[in-house]
Amino acid sequence: MAIIVDLDLLIAKRGMTIGEFAEAVGITPANIAVLKNGRAKAVRFTTLDAICRILECQPGDVLRWMPDETDQTGETA
Repeated sequence: MAIIVDLDLLIAKRGMTIGEFAEAVGITPANIAVLKNGRAKAVRFTTLDAICRILECQPGDVLRWMPDETDQTGETA
């Protein structure tokens, strides 16, 4: 996936555990793991808003784009 979710460092900087963070955001620790491991297919704006509010950050601090490892022809590099 080309979208990377950077939560570990942001959560650690706040001195929070995953459980504390999940509770503060209002989602399960399992869903935090899905986000962190790149398995999420989507994230609701309300969830992104809660993440940014709790971590006191901008959406761009949480999400970043990386090109896939495919070339222009669609073949894996």
